Amino acid sequence: MSVAPLEEGSQLTLDDELFCQPTRPGRRTQGGVATTSAVVSAHVSGNADVFPQVLALHVPRGAAIADVTYGNGVFWKHVDTSDYTLLATDLATGTDCRDLPYEDGALDCVVLDPPYAEGLLRDTVEHKAGGGSHSAFRDYYSNGDETSGDPRSGSPAPKWHAAVSDLYFAAGREAWRVLKDGGVLIVKCQDEVSANRQWLTHVEVINQYEAYGFYTKDLFVVVRTNRPVISRLKTQVHARKNHSYFLVFVKPSPRKTKSRRDR
Repeated sequence: MSVAPLEEGSQLTLDDELFCQPTRPGRRTQGGVATTSAVVSAHVSGNADVFPQVLALHVPRGAAIADVTYGNGVFWKHVDTSDYTLLATDLATGTDCRDLPYEDGALDCVVLDPPYAEGLLRDTVEHKAGGGSHSAFRDYYSNGDETSGDPRSGSPAPKWHAAVSDLYFAAGREAWRVLKDGGVLIVKCQDEVSANRQWLTHVEVINQYEAYGFYTKDLFVVVRTNRPVISRLKTQVHARKNHSYFLVFVKPSPRKTKSRRDR
């Protein structure tokens, strides 16, 4: 296959190779143009700046999107919501992300950002009194109450990190129910250290959601722009978390799921 000649003194880079056009007639040519504006996977930024990029890449305009942990609408500050049918709910509006008021297969996209630190989930006097390091976050994303047990099964709320993973798992199972085939689930989560043990929450969520049948399509890393403040530090044994994730899942159609398994 011949290509257009290089100018004298220039070198062929990998990017140039990707976008070279073959000159032999009748041959398939590669499309696209060289660019530096592609959406990237890691950002030193805030959620409000990254979320629009997640939407633009994975959710078409006109989609019916249920943000089931909407809170103060942090994610949507830089999104033109007229491009979508946005259903904004959370605990404050009486909607539990584990028991959604939507029909099976009704939605194109679900956005899920539950409290992902165990401090928001513990049933303690400190947090009921409005104290604790996560009280502001809890007020931002819910009605300010502690989360309870599974509303469908009536089981009591688990504790510590199990409370975090249980909430994600139950909400993910419910998202699977309400999403159309080909629907997109966007999940915000963060790893944590609990009881002096490292918990890779994003890995747990991915593994469980794929067990439900979701396909993990993409992952975005969001690094906070300021350094975390630690009020009392004796001996540090784990790196302090200063990043979180947007995970993008797709509910495959039965035909695509079958064909992938048959390979």
